[in-house]
Amino acid sequence: MMSQNKGQKIIFLALFLLISCRPQTETPTAPLSELAQAGKTSYLSNCIACHHSDPAQNGSVGPALKGTSYEVLYAKVMTRSYPKGYKAKRTTEMMPQMPHLETELKGIEAFLNQ
Repeated sequence: MMSQNKGQKIIFLALFLLISCRPQTETPTAPLSELAQAGKTSYLSNCIACHHSDPAQNGSVGPALKGTSYEVLYAKVMTRSYPKGYKAKRTTEMMPQMPHLETELKGIEAFLNQ
């Protein structure tokens, strides 16, 4: 026969496993503005080969971009350089120029700064 203490431990363990295995719900986020949604589409289409799909995470090659200013985006995307005085997160120079994104940079900035 099982002791009461051992039975309580089994019940506690079973409850713990049930609670810890249930799906976690995500915190709802505010909907994106039209500009930020367009920027997200552009970011996911052009940037995630090197940067993470979540801009707050480092990518396989490129750094996290969440919070990046338009000035930095423009300089890096258009000229492969950084604005004067900017301290780069990584010292690699692998980022290619992407002039086709010039008209989409405001949207990308809105997405990265949502």
